[in-house]
Order: sequence, then C-alpha cells, then structure tokens
Amino acid sequence: MIFLLLLVANITFGQAPVVGQWKTVDDNSGEVKAIVELFATNGKVNGKIVRIFNKEHPDPVCDACAEDDDRYNKKIVGMEIIRGLVPDNGVYSDGDILDPENGRIYRCRVWVEGDNLMVRGYWGPFYRTQIWRKSP
Repeated sequence: MIFLLLLVANITFGQAPVVGQWKTVDDNSGEVKAIVELFATNGKVNGKIVRIFNKEHPDPVCDACAEDDDRYNKKIVGMEIIRGLVPDNGVYSDGDILDPENGRIYRCRVWVEGDNLMVRGYWGPFYRTQIWRKSP
C-alpha cells in the first residue's frame, strides 16, 4: 500500500519522466508538427495538444473523429489525445492515443529513451513507433 501511494505521489508531482512537453515530428519530412503536454491525473498520464504548426490549417477541428467520441468536431489545440496511461517500471501503457488526422484511436505505450519519448500505437497486432523530442 505504501509503495502504491509513493508511486501515485511521484506521478502526481511531475516526477514521472514522461511528464512535460514533447515535440511530435513528421515521419517523412522530419518537421515538428505539434507540441503535446503529458501530465499526471489520479495516478495516470494523459496528454493534450498545446500547439500545432500548420500554416494552412492553424486552428483545425477533429472532423475525422467518430461522432460518438467526445472530441468529435472539437478544436485540436487543447484536445486530449492521450488518455489513461498507467506506469509500470518506466513504461506507461494500458491507455490510448488518438490520431486527430484520421480519427483513429490506438492502444498506446510510451517510454523515455535518452532525451526522447518513444510513442507506440497499436492497431491489433500491428504497431508504429514515433520518436518525440523534449520541448524546452
């Protein structure tokens, strides 16, 4: 019980290494697409988009999200795209991540390697890993 309380306290007070702001990077161009802030709430880690870098669509909405999703037609900036990650030995999993470009929700797992955040989304047995960079 004491271990669990200490674990929750570490996450709640920002001691989790994944907590903070991260730059998402386009897989093809290498350009920064957005800044996502990961934060702890009730022992879980969630993440929201705090800034996007898209001159053509500076303030888009998630019109690709499913209509029964609470994020449908909501602004992407400020949107919670990562929900419910649970810590386990430096890996945060059992949550999900939304890709607002296509509206798909993937099972999610994140962990830190060096100065980077590894973000892996699962669709059935398939997965894709992105590398996010720490944002100052």
